[in-house]
Amino acid sequence: MSSDYLSEMMQKAKKADIKEATPEQKEEETVKEVRAEDLEKLKQITDKKIPELEIGVNTEKNEVEKELATKRKVELKAYGKTKIFKIPGSPMNYYYVPTLRPTPSERKIINTIKEATTRLVSIAPYKIRNPEERRVIYKQKVLEIIKHNPTLKIPNSRASFYAEAVVREMVGYGLIDDLINDDQLEEIMVVGPKKPVFVFHREFEMMNTNIEFISEQEVEDLVNKIAREVGRRVDVASPLLDARLSDGSRVNATIPPASISGGTLTIRKFRADPYSIIDLIRMETISTEAAAFLWMCVDGLGVKPANMLISGGTGSGKTTLLNVLASFVPTRERIVSIEDTAELNLPLKHWIRLEARPPGLEGSGELKMDILTKNSLRMRPDRIIVGEIRHEEAFTLFTAINTGHDGCLGTVHANSPEETLIRVTSPPMNVPQIMLAGLDLVIVEHRYYDRKKGTIRRLSQIAEVYGGLEGKPKTNVVFERDPVKDKLERTLLESNYLKELQKFTGLSKSKITAELEIRKRFLDKLVEQNIRDMQKVSDMSRDFLVKRENFGEL
Repeated sequence: MSSDYLSEMMQKAKKADIKEATPEQKEEETVKEVRAEDLEKLKQITDKKIPELEIGVNTEKNEVEKELATKRKVELKAYGKTKIFKIPGSPMNYYYVPTLRPTPSERKIINTIKEATTRLVSIAPYKIRNPEERRVIYKQKVLEIIKHNPTLKIPNSRASFYAEAVVREMVGYGLIDDLINDDQLEEIMVVGPKKPVFVFHREFEMMNTNIEFISEQEVEDLVNKIAREVGRRVDVASPLLDARLSDGSRVNATIPPASISGGTLTIRKFRADPYSIIDLIRMETISTEAAAFLWMCVDGLGVKPANMLISGGTGSGKTTLLNVLASFVPTRERIVSIEDTAELNLPLKHWIRLEARPPGLEGSGELKMDILTKNSLRMRPDRIIVGEIRHEEAFTLFTAINTGHDGCLGTVHANSPEETLIRVTSPPMNVPQIMLAGLDLVIVEHRYYDRKKGTIRRLSQIAEVYGGLEGKPKTNVVFERDPVKDKLERTLLESNYLKELQKFTGLSKSKITAELEIRKRFLDKLVEQNIRDMQKVSDMSRDFLVKRENFGEL
């Protein structure tokens, strides 16, 4: 920075002509002295000799960009800064977004400005909640540093380039910042240095991108930045990271020696606009008839909500379905959810979210799912939702189910109703078989690849669980997917759960059947009118039931 500017700032910081200073004034004086020291250090940093600046953007292309530049391509879609291309004969589409690639000299200047900004901005970026506010504050500070620092010799035409580059790295996520901000992406996958970053797009599925980390250090710097934000450490002794970004996205990262080819990063993006039951019907994940049935299972006609487990493989849509079903819980009920990494996004007011936590930097402070599940029982919950059941929390949840907590929901990794029951009763869950008597339904969801439709997610079975008190529990499949028609259809087997509802409500079989048909028609109408917003669908479904209750129709 210019000597006049620095001198002025240091003199302002050193002024201290206070008689009989109060504790507050003494504290303020200490802050000023620290700031003056920082400014002196900053002067030393920016006075370092920097190589001649190479004006102009780095034009070197990586392999993906060379392919896009030399081969015949078709533009499939463009939005914002993003363009999606198809190259005939290529197995995957290409996701292209302009990237900032500094030259070596520019990289040195960016690092210098980052260090200067770190010293002059007293608050850490992640402590400013609003992302836009974060960017504005840091960009203003960076531009101020550039303006008052003639030793950097940055022309006005390049100031914005440097400001953007510094803000992306300090406040955003560097090379993948644009990907993080793209709501059309489901997952972002960094597989190591000198390899393209892959993305899974909601419409175009798995794609190559033109983004590439040049060195292992770049990948590890990003992993460490994320680790610092969540108060964790990643190193050779602890090479794995599982965390949640401030926007709710789920992050898994590895570094050597865990990943032998270099650091990796997998980010499952949090959907700000969650899917509703109408979205799932329109995507043919579930039929309207099955949706009406599950809706009735969730509210239980106000007397006997069903206890349900949703099973399936990774990426099959278990959490999405869990979120959708939980949105049908009546407003008068209190929900406590427990998750390993918070992913649920419910349109409910009386909802308490609990999240597990791994040990901190010193190896203490761990919060296990089982501890949180036990604690939830002391919070007077009407419903308990466990995001992903893996270990001892299964026993605690089933204890709650068998002691009067109806309407509990959870997810588990399994591929069929029978496999779900085996997994729950085997180590490390170890739920006694007799406790399965409290479980009403297992919903199985799968992810398939269709040659015409691409990747599709479908409910493959809805199975009732019965006979737990008489011995080995059995399953009764009431809905099953027909793979030829690609439809979830009602089987000929009678529903044991609906019989239970008849017993608890005093309603006849015909009345229950009529209620299912009324709910089905209501959902059909929402599909027809394309009313899909989660909050709106949730509110309308509740209002629909309340009005029918008031008129004695339910």
